[in-house]
Amino acid sequence: MGLEFYNLSHRFGFQNPNWPYFEDTKIERIHYMAKSGVLSQRITTTMHATTHIDAPAHVVQGTPFIDEVPLPHFFGSGIVVSLPKKKWEPITGEDLEKACGHAIRKGDVLIINTGWHKQYEDGDYFAYCPGFVASAGEWMVEKGVKVVGHDTQANDHPLATAIGPQRNGPLLPHLAEEYKEWSGGRDWKDDFPDWEPVHNILFKNGIMGIENVGGDLDAVTGKRCTFAFFPWNWDRGDGCIIRLVAMIDKTQGFRIEDGSEY
Repeated sequence: MGLEFYNLSHRFGFQNPNWPYFEDTKIERIHYMAKSGVLSQRITTTMHATTHIDAPAHVVQGTPFIDEVPLPHFFGSGIVVSLPKKKWEPITGEDLEKACGHAIRKGDVLIINTGWHKQYEDGDYFAYCPGFVASAGEWMVEKGVKVVGHDTQANDHPLATAIGPQRNGPLLPHLAEEYKEWSGGRDWKDDFPDWEPVHNILFKNGIMGIENVGGDLDAVTGKRCTFAFFPWNWDRGDGCIIRLVAMIDKTQGFRIEDGSEY
C-alpha cells in the first residue's frame, strides 16, 4: 500500500493498568478447545481502561454520547508534539503555543508526548502524571483542534480529578501532604479548586480527548500524520477503548477510492 502504520495504543487485557477506582478487567473463557472445540471469551471492563476516547457525555450532561459523534471526528490529520513533563507539572496553553503554535492547523488531531507513556503502570503513573490545566483547553478551543490525545491519565491534571480534592475524592488522600511538600507549602485545594475544568472546556466545545496514548508514540513524535481511532457503535456510550493508529505515506502515492461503480 505504500503506507506506514504505527500503533499508538497500550495493550488491553489481563491485569492492564487501571485508574484508581475501577475494578480489574475480567476476561473469562466461556468456551475453549477442550470443552467446546471453539474459543469464546466474556469481557467485563470499563470503557475508560487503557487507550480510550471519552464521549462528551462522559462529563458534560446533555452533550453527545459516543454513537452520536459524527464519524469524521474519529479520522484526520494532525501532529505529534514532544512536550516533556515531570511529576505533577502543569501543561499550559503557553506550553502548547511554544511547542506547536507554529504548526497546528484548524481541524487538526493533536497528540502530546510528555514521556509518561513509559511510566504506564498501576503505580506512579496515575497519581503523579503531569496534566492539562484550563489555559491548555482554552488554547485548543482557540486553535480549532478537533481531537486531543496524550500519554497521561486524563484530560485534566490528576489532582483536578477524584484522585485529588474533587467530587468523589480524594481517592488518594495521602497525596495532600506530599503535594504540600512538593509545591513549597501550597494546599492542593487552592491550586485545584475546580473539578475537571479541561474536560468541561473541551467537551462543551466539541473537542474529544484520547487518554493513555502509548505504543510506538516516540516513533512518530515531531511528525505530521493521519490518524484513525474508531470506537464501537455503542448506543449511549460514555466512551470507548480504541486502537489509535498513525499512518504516514512517504511516497504520496496512496489515494482513497472515489466510490465509482464497478
